[in-house]
Amino acid sequence: MLYSALILGLLGSFHCVGMCGPIAFLLPLDRENKMKRIWQLISYHAGRILTYSLLGLLFGIAGNTFHFFGIQQQLSIAIGILMILAILTPAHFTNKFSLTKPIYKLVGKVKSTLGQELKKRDPETFFIIGFLNGLLPCGLVYMAVFGAIAAGEPLKGSLYMALFGIGTIPLMTTAIYLGNFLTNTVKQRVLKAIPYVVVIMGMLFILRGLGLGIPYISPSQNVSVELLSSQEECH
Repeated sequence: MLYSALILGLLGSFHCVGMCGPIAFLLPLDRENKMKRIWQLISYHAGRILTYSLLGLLFGIAGNTFHFFGIQQQLSIAIGILMILAILTPAHFTNKFSLTKPIYKLVGKVKSTLGQELKKRDPETFFIIGFLNGLLPCGLVYMAVFGAIAAGEPLKGSLYMALFGIGTIPLMTTAIYLGNFLTNTVKQRVLKAIPYVVVIMGMLFILRGLGLGIPYISPSQNVSVELLSSQEECH
């Protein structure tokens, strides 16, 4: 299911441009030195991907706990259902249970520090901006976190989130260079398409958990058991 992280990052980056675009537009890039500007961009994206990877590692540990108790298949189904419900549930209802409310002060601190860093031009500034950018609340990041949990292992969870971050690089980089290049009409169409993408991904997670024997999508539980048994015999 790792490919789903790239798909979510690539298509979801249209949403990222809308949410994080202002930060991208304000990056204090060196407009005269091309090589220096490229390095600054790499540092910014590296900071974001590191944050996502650490989040993936953290939630991958949680997923590993479920895997240890042998309920990985059920977890995948539950996560798929949650992803679909997150899209279908009315916004006025979900706002009452915002994930950012318990950490409101922390988010405020991140935003404040981010604002200060945007005024600097130190070598490490762009990495710090990217790292802080990755900590800002984002619905698509929450969806990717579900995938990290379903990965069932810390390293796989970290890789899942890293691939999600890599998927956002092309469009975010374009936004940084060209500014607010998307027309409102295009933005609205893309934003309307994103929920469908998330629902499809939720369905993929459900199929994965059902173990229907579909290659690359829903491996059968029998195959998983056989692989596990062969690994134990090797040891």
